[in-house]
Amino acid sequence: MLRQRFIIDTTALTDTQVRESIGATTLCDGMRGVLELIADARLQLGISCYVPFPSVYDELHDFAKNNGCDSDVLAKIDTWLVKKTPDRYNVMISSRMFHEYVSHMRERINKGMNIAEEAILEAARECLFLTSEAKHKNDIEEQIEREVIGKIVGKFRNKYRNALRYGILDSAPDIDVLLLAKELDAAVVASDFGIQKWAEQMGVRYVPANTFPMMLKEYLKHTSNLEYRGEGELFDKL
Repeated sequence: MLRQRFIIDTTALTDTQVRESIGATTLCDGMRGVLELIADARLQLGISCYVPFPSVYDELHDFAKNNGCDSDVLAKIDTWLVKKTPDRYNVMISSRMFHEYVSHMRERINKGMNIAEEAILEAARECLFLTSEAKHKNDIEEQIEREVIGKIVGKFRNKYRNALRYGILDSAPDIDVLLLAKELDAAVVASDFGIQKWAEQMGVRYVPANTFPMMLKEYLKHTSNLEYRGEGELFDKL
């Protein structure tokens, strides 16, 4: 007997690699394709795909609406993804995990501050250099703003995002995905290193979003040898 449950993160439907894995060219086609696979897996194999409500559910709706997806994509989200709010009061998580998480966040914040200091110093050096080369004061300010500060701010923003966001849980939906997976003993489907890292810490199964469609196709390919008998139960045909 086989019982499979999956918790769907926003990236499971919106990630670029997911679209490429099923041959879709647009975000809407990608979402539609994955949801149709989920529908087939639900009807033929009894596989259940959950979405944390309202956090991840709202994100998926916003993605679909903001990218001009047809109403059928929204209908598929509502039909084939089981909406459930995580039990945030009774799901038990080790206090050691939160201690490590706080320490990890502190380290990342300090790293971000160091990058900011380096950017400020670099800007100051460039400004002094341009001052000595410019002929007029107005030229100095315009030149600095256009050629130096703009580039440095752009680089700073990219480095700061990477320092603070890569590999950490930085949103309520991320935490909801993990809590719901822990509660239901389900696998997380996502394309997010932070979720992957903390899924490992919590002992939660993790499925990369770009391999999930292929996994469903592999399940469905073998349905001819199995008989479905209710919620999540499969039996070999005699």
